Amino acid sequence: MTKKSPANIIFKKITKWIWRLFFGGILFIALLFLLASFGAFGTLPTFEELENPESNLASEVITIDGKTIGKYAFENRTPVKFKDLPENLVKALVATEDERFYEHSGIDFRGTIRAFAFLGSRGGASTITQQLAKLLFHGEGSKNLAQRIIQKFKEYVIAIRLERHYTKHEIITMYLNKQGFLFNAVGIRSASRIYFGKEPKDLNVEESAVLVAMLKNPRQYNPQRKISKEKSLQRRNVVLKQMEKNDLITTKEKDSLQKLPIILDFSPEDTNFGVATYFREYLRGFLKGWVKENPKPDDSEYDIYRDGLKIYVTLDSRMQKNAEEAMQEHISNLQRVFFMQQKSNRTAPFYELTKKEINKTIESAMKRSNRWKRMEKAGISEKKIRTSFETKTAMKIFSWKGDIDTIMSPIDSIRYYKHFMHAGLLSVEPQTGHVKAWVGGINYKHFQYDHVKQGARQVGSTFKPFVYATAINQLQLSPCEELSNTPYTIPKEKYGMPEDWTPKNATGKYGGMKTLKNALANSTNVITAQLIDKATPKNVVRLAKNLGITNEIPEVPSIALGSVDLTLYEMVGAYSSFANKGMYVEPMMILRIEDKNGTVLSDFTPKTKEVLSEESAYTILNLLEGVTTAGSGQRLRSSAGVYPDSIVSGYPYRFKNPIAGKTGTTQNQSDGWFMGIVPNLTTGVWVGADDRATHFVDIGRGQGASMALPIWGLYMKKCYADKTLKISDKSFYKPANLKVELDCEKYKKENGENGGEDTDSIDDEF
Repeated sequence: MTKKSPANIIFKKITKWIWRLFFGGILFIALLFLLASFGAFGTLPTFEELENPESNLASEVITIDGKTIGKYAFENRTPVKFKDLPENLVKALVATEDERFYEHSGIDFRGTIRAFAFLGSRGGASTITQQLAKLLFHGEGSKNLAQRIIQKFKEYVIAIRLERHYTKHEIITMYLNKQGFLFNAVGIRSASRIYFGKEPKDLNVEESAVLVAMLKNPRQYNPQRKISKEKSLQRRNVVLKQMEKNDLITTKEKDSLQKLPIILDFSPEDTNFGVATYFREYLRGFLKGWVKENPKPDDSEYDIYRDGLKIYVTLDSRMQKNAEEAMQEHISNLQRVFFMQQKSNRTAPFYELTKKEINKTIESAMKRSNRWKRMEKAGISEKKIRTSFETKTAMKIFSWKGDIDTIMSPIDSIRYYKHFMHAGLLSVEPQTGHVKAWVGGINYKHFQYDHVKQGARQVGSTFKPFVYATAINQLQLSPCEELSNTPYTIPKEKYGMPEDWTPKNATGKYGGMKTLKNALANSTNVITAQLIDKATPKNVVRLAKNLGITNEIPEVPSIALGSVDLTLYEMVGAYSSFANKGMYVEPMMILRIEDKNGTVLSDFTPKTKEVLSEESAYTILNLLEGVTTAGSGQRLRSSAGVYPDSIVSGYPYRFKNPIAGKTGTTQNQSDGWFMGIVPNLTTGVWVGADDRATHFVDIGRGQGASMALPIWGLYMKKCYADKTLKISDKSFYKPANLKVELDCEKYKKENGENGGEDTDSIDDEF
C-alpha cells in the first residue's frame, strides 16, 4: 500500500474543514433564519400587520378645479396605485435597484453571494422587497454590526413573508409609496409633485430616472440642493445606463437622455411654501376644531396629519395663482418706490412719531416675536433675552429679489421689516359665497399675520356704500338725487357726541349741488355726512351687521367716513350682497371632507340672509359703477396718464365691461383699499404697512387707487385672459319693473331741475 504524503493529508484535512465550514455556515444561516422566524431576535410583524402596515397618510387640500394645493402631514405621503405608476418608472426602479426582482422570492441569493465574496464592492444584495421590509418595520439600519446582522435576518424573513402575501406589483407600489425624498416628500406622488409639479403617471423617462437615482441616498443625490445637483445628474445617468444594460431603452435613447439637463418644477408642499399658504394655515385651525366636533365611529378624533382626509375647498387654483402673482408684481414695485421715499425720512420708516414712540413700537414688536416667546418659555431671563436681540447673528431675511443671507442683530431685523408694505386679497363668488382666491400676505414664511381674516384695518371710504345703501333702502332715494356740496354740521349730543361734527372734503372744494352718484364716485364727505344724519348711525350699523360684519361699530356719525377697523373677509362678504340681489351669503371655504376611503364625513353649505331689496342692491351697484367711469376708479378704464414713479405693472388695464367699485384711503395714507365687483365675482384688496405711522408721505402714491386698485386690475386681467374661468364681462342683473330712475338726465327733466352739479372728479377719500 502506497503511503500518503504529508501534503495530501494536510490538503484533505483543509478540504474537510472547508466543507464543514460551508455546510456549517449553511446550517448556521438556516438556524438564524429559523430563530428569526420564531421571533428569537425580537417580534416580527403579524399577518395582520403585513396586510395593513402602519401608515401615516397626509390629508390633502383639493381645489374646486381638482388640484392638490397642500397637505397636512406627519409625513407628506399620499399613496398611489400601481396603475398610476408610469412604466418607465417601474423599469428604471427594477433595472437599478433589483435586476432579478421578478425572478426571486424576496432574497437574491446570487446577489448575496456576490456581496459577501466582494465585500459589497460590486454592489449590495438588498432586494426591493428587503428594502420595503426595512422601510415598513425598522427603518434605518443599526450601526452596530451584531445588531445589523440580526436586522438583516429579520429583513430576510419579512421579505419572504411579503412575497407570499403580495404580488410583485403590490410590492413595488408599497415600496415607492413609502420612500422618502427630502423636502417633506414621502412617497412617489409627493416627490413627483414637489420636484416636477406633476402626477407620477405624467413623469417622462429622465424624470423617473432622477427620482430612482435619489433612492440610493435622497440627500446625496438630491437635484434641488446646490451641493448635490451634479451628483444627482451623474446618478441619473447611471440609472439610464442600467436601463440600457437591461434592454429597457436603446443605446441611442440612453445617449440622448444623458445629454439632457435636469429641469425641475420645484413646488414644496410645506406650509411655508407653495400656493395659498395663508389659506391653508387658516384651514388648519378650522380643522382642529372640526375634528373635535366630528369624531370617528369609535369616538376617537381624526388626526389630520395621519388619517388621509381629503378636504375639498372652494378655491380655484388658477385664480389663486393669478391673485398671488398680481400681488407680487405690484407690491414688489410699490416697495421699491417706498424705499426710495424713505431715504429722505430721518425717522424712517415712521412719520409723526417721537423717538420715544418709535422705541416703544420696536419694543412691542420685539416682545411679540417668536424668538422672545421661545426664550421666555425656556425660562431665560429678560436681561439675557434683550442681549440676544442686540447681538449680531447669521440669518436669512426677506427681500423681493429672494431671501438674503446676512449678519444682523434681531432688533435690527425688526426695524428692517417695519419698512415693508403688506397686502391682502379675497375673491368671492357672490351667488354661492365660494371663496375663489385668498392671499393673506406677501410671504408666509416671513410674515405669518393673515390680512384676510386676522387683520382688521381702518376701511376709509369703502364704508360709504353702507351709508348710501341704508339711505336708499330706507328713504327710496335715486342715485340722481341732489344734495348740497356745502359744509354740514351734526350738532353735539345728537348721537351722544361730546362736540359738533363737521367733516371736510379732502379736496377743500365746496359749492353747488351733487348727485348721489357723483358724490359717491368722488367720495364727497359732506354728502355722506348728510346721508348718515338722514338714515341715522344706528340704522347704518344695523345694515352693516346684517351684511355679515361682526367687528364692533360705534353708532356715531364718523363711521360714515370709515373710521372703523374691519377685516377684508367682512368687507368682501358685505359687498357681495350688492351683486347677489341684496342677499347676504356668508363666504365659505370648504365644500366637503372625506375620509381616506372616500366616505363623506361632512358637507358644507353657506348661511344666507336677505338684507336689501333687489332694487336697492341694484341701485348701489349703479352708484358704484360711477366710481369706475367718472370717479377714483376710472384708472381701470383709462389708457391715458401714468402712475407716479411707474409703481404699477400691467397698466393700462383698459377694461370696458361693467365694474362696480370703491376705493378707500385712510388718514395719512396708512391704508389703501379697493373693492371691485363684476356680476359673478367680488374681490377686495387692502395694502398698508404693519404700523399706521409707516406710510407714503403723499396722496399720489398713498391713495387706494395707487396702492390697492392696481392689484385688482392685474388680477382681473389675468382672470379674464383665461376663458375657462368664465368670469363675467356682462352687465349686472337689473330687476324687472325698476321704479328708481337711474338716468340722471331723465330724472332732472321729470323733476324740473336745471342741474348745476359739481362734476369734479378729484378723489376725495377721507
